Amino acid sequence: MTSDDNLMRILLGDPWFAALPARDRKAMVVASEQLRLRPGEMLFRKGDIPTGFYAVISGSVKMSTLSEGGREAILIILDAATWFGEISLIDSHPRTHDATALDEVELLVLPPATFAALMQRTAFAAAIARMLARRIRLLYGIVEDGGLRSVRARVARRLLLLADVANLQPGERALVKVTQESLAMMLGITRQTLSKELRFFRVSGLIRLAYGKIEILMQNKLSALCDK
Repeated sequence: MTSDDNLMRILLGDPWFAALPARDRKAMVVASEQLRLRPGEMLFRKGDIPTGFYAVISGSVKMSTLSEGGREAILIILDAATWFGEISLIDSHPRTHDATALDEVELLVLPPATFAALMQRTAFAAAIARMLARRIRLLYGIVEDGGLRSVRARVARRLLLLADVANLQPGERALVKVTQESLAMMLGITRQTLSKELRFFRVSGLIRLAYGKIEILMQNKLSALCDK
């Protein structure tokens, strides 16, 4: 298991967590337990009763849903220092999608009772509201992409979203840990269509492709394609 010092260092990599009052950060870590998942193991399924507020310590978690015909739609892939699972704890409704480990995953699990107690603190409740507001903005952007933007613009925007370039330092390169198959499923396009667009980005010097990873080399130029 991750030591307390390393755990806090990892969690502070998330601007949302880092902005919380120190006493709230400490309360969350002290009340939480660490959990390990094997590759392919499910944390929860759509329809499950919520059992915690989670933070990824290491590895990646896939959020997805299945159609009646068995077709999977990947919503997003969560990496280290990302907190998730708050919606069902707020409205007391079942989980809306599946959460699955893509590799060896270590999680921090905050019990529902502790989450409810923290929600009585103004600063924490306001922070959760900001988290939800940010996610709603991202959701609106994804919906807008599907109806108004070209495939190339959609691919560029999703890469930047997954890289979360807003948290990078000037000149810092972003690494997106996602397979091309998963990225195509997120966008609802074929693997062949995605490969064509990624080839254009690579030849243009905007990205570098590796196994299970996409490195963004020129954020500004990739951003310029997002509205075309």
